Order: sequence, then C-alpha cells, then structure tokens
Amino acid sequence: MLTRAEIEKAAADLVRAEAERRQIGLLSLRHPMMTMDDSYAVQAAFVGAKLAKGRQVIGWKIGLTSKAMQSALNIDTPDSGVLLDDMAFDSGATIPADRFIQPRIEAELAFVMKAPLAGPDTSPSEVLAATDYVIPALEILDTRIVRIDPATKAARTIVDTISDNAANAGIVTGGRKVKPGEVDLRWCGAIVSRNDEVEETGLGAGVLNDPAMGIAWLANRLALYGQRIEAGQIVLSGSFIRPVEARHGDRITADFGPLGQVNCLFA
Repeated sequence: MLTRAEIEKAAADLVRAEAERRQIGLLSLRHPMMTMDDSYAVQAAFVGAKLAKGRQVIGWKIGLTSKAMQSALNIDTPDSGVLLDDMAFDSGATIPADRFIQPRIEAELAFVMKAPLAGPDTSPSEVLAATDYVIPALEILDTRIVRIDPATKAARTIVDTISDNAANAGIVTGGRKVKPGEVDLRWCGAIVSRNDEVEETGLGAGVLNDPAMGIAWLANRLALYGQRIEAGQIVLSGSFIRPVEARHGDRITADFGPLGQVNCLFA
C-alpha cells in the first residue's frame, strides 16, 4: 500500500502535469508494488484537488470495457473515472488548442440518470429503470502520464490509467436522446470519421455485451467504497471503438445513425 504522502505526491504531480500540459513518468515504475486500490486513492486525491478549486462532479466514465483494450493492458476488469463540470462540451464545439496534451477520441453511449443507483447487486434491468435517457457521446481522452517510458520502454499499466482519472479529460454530447427500451442498445453503433475519413466503427455490444452492463459494474464497484451513482449524473458506459488521435485542426464526427451525430473541432 502507498503511504498517504506518496498518494498526495502522485496526485500533486498529476495536477501540475495537467496545468503545465507536460506529462509525468509512469507511476507503475515509481511504485512497482502499486495496487489498484492505491491507484483509485491517487485518483480520488487528484479529483479532490480539483473539487477544492471549485469544480463539480457531474458523473462518471467507465473504461477498458472491450476485450481488445483489456488484452492490451493484460487485465480482465474495467476501470472508472470522474466527470467534472469543466469537461462538458456540446456537439459542434471547438476544443481550445491549449486545453489538452495528447487528446484522443472514443465513441460511447452516455446514460443520464433519473434516480440514484447503488450496488452491490445492481443488474442491467435496474440500470435501465434508473435511467432517464441515453444520448450519443464522444469521450475526450488525455494522458497526464506518459504512455511509454522513454528509458525502459515500459508501457502504461492499469494503475497508471486509473490514477490518471482513467485518462478522462472531456465529454461531447449531442444527437437524439432515447428512452431506455426505445432502442436495442447492443445494436446502437457509430461510424467515427476524422476530417471526413472513416477511422473506426463499432456497436454497443462491444461494451461487455450490453452498455447497461457497464453501468451496473460501476454501481457495484462504487458500493465497495460507500458511493453510488446519483440522480442527474451522466455516465459514459464505455467505448466500442479504439481511440482515434485528435490532432490540431482535426474535426471528429461520430455518426450514430438514427440517434444523430456528434462532432467537435480541435483547434
């Protein structure tokens, strides 16, 4: 277990990295015995520093829900991070050039809750009953921690990703809101283009076979820490595409078919 001082130091380094747009080294190399509980403690301290400066929690993100992404990090479980009010963008927004370090985009379905949702035994059907509506979304990923250590060539691990607020940096929403049960979420998909060239496609079933399963997983994980998903919060259920690099001048568009489009421009 990391000491309190080590947790606070890691969180402070992440705060500085974000402010200065300069990545820090791998925490997994700094603390080789670091556990997932340690990394969630670092994430909580990282987010807590933002809350102390006036930010507000608006929801949650779930990551690493696909087999491909779990295999890349040699894990068999998703992870989660916290959405804050300054991360929210509307479709059509221009993302400032100095906002992120190495932004990437993922396509997801976002659940907006009408009732609280608490584990430990939450089921997908309970998720749908607590959901007000589902809306298309793009998640903006960013990495305050290097992806590859330049000296050892070691790659980020799950503890680095979780500590880094699950690489969460922003959310862009748009398109058509749908009520739970109005569509089969497993068959909801998107064609994601960068500057009108298709980069990725995917279906909701890529998220644990059912996007609602991701929300249930989160509710059950939060119960371990005495937390829950609150009414009014938005929850990103997990990406069903591989991340798309977002460079300066790129316009990213996700076509969700009958659910409409979501797009943003990176200045």
